[in-house]
Amino acid sequence: MLQETTQAAAATGGNAASALTQMGVDHLLAEMMSDPGAYAVSWVVLITLLIMSAMSVYWIVINTFKNISLRRSADRVVSTFWETPNAQDAIRYMEEQPRTEPFSKIALDAAQAAAHHQRSDGSRLAETMNRSEFVDRALRQAVTRESMRLESGLTILATVGSTAPFVGLLGTVWGIYGALIRIGATGQASIDAVAGPVGEALIMTALGLFTAIPAVLAYNFFVRLNRVTYNQFDTFAHDLHDFFATGSRVGEAAAKR
Repeated sequence: MLQETTQAAAATGGNAASALTQMGVDHLLAEMMSDPGAYAVSWVVLITLLIMSAMSVYWIVINTFKNISLRRSADRVVSTFWETPNAQDAIRYMEEQPRTEPFSKIALDAAQAAAHHQRSDGSRLAETMNRSEFVDRALRQAVTRESMRLESGLTILATVGSTAPFVGLLGTVWGIYGALIRIGATGQASIDAVAGPVGEALIMTALGLFTAIPAVLAYNFFVRLNRVTYNQFDTFAHDLHDFFATGSRVGEAAAKR
């Protein structure tokens, strides 16, 4: 499309065609490399956006694989734990899970809390806090810890999504300012002299938007997935509390009656 516009402009006037050929990312980079000092702010903006984009892509990939792995293992780990008839075998199965598997860590914390309270029977700990309260506190801490781990990288995605457009806008404003200074120095204020520099300055805003949009979409997507996982954490923790505090889940106790 730009080529067709350039050809049309060449047919109507050489100045317009010359202005259009001095637009685009390639020409902007060439200008920045030819005089780095004059484009210092543009270089800072460009490098900042590249770093933001790299960080955004990194955390998008990490969280994508993390959520895929979590969803593949969550149902299997939880169902196997409840289907194992012997509690010791179920705990041993949880100990065999990878360190990054959150449901097994929640179950192990609850089991360790229950065992610790049982060993402390008759001590000041047992007098101060009953078994149910002690297990509940351990489960709350475990759920909070695993929830925080699940949110790793989301702060960076939110920061990139909210600040990248403004970083790009800074580059645009500074680019327009520099373009107007150069136009004023040359004394040329025609549309063909203004269009090229101003058009190139707008590239920074476009780069900021290209950096921010994937980060915002990924952030909203992962937040939604995490909400589902938080509900699974809470449900599993409630069942674990009933199991280690009373010896059976609520559903199992009702079924036995």
